[in-house]
Amino acid sequence: MKHCKALVLNNICYTDLVYTRINKKMGWKLSKDEIEKIIFEILKETDESQFQKTGKNIYVTNNEHNIRITINSNTYRVITVDPR
Repeated sequence: MKHCKALVLNNICYTDLVYTRINKKMGWKLSKDEIEKIIFEILKETDESQFQKTGKNIYVTNNEHNIRITINSNTYRVITVDPR
């Protein structure tokens, strides 16, 4: 998906429930603002080749941070974040 990274960075959004899910899966105890800042920075530094659209989702893998971020490709809403 061409320009996938720019679209994600410009349109990323979150639901209230996803913050709890991210903290639980990652073992974090961060505020909404802290989570958004970390996720944005990871997405920004991840090479566009690591943005893979499969079906309705975009999977962003960052091996340096050992993380995979799942984003809905229609709404650009973060679905979940998993440790790698």
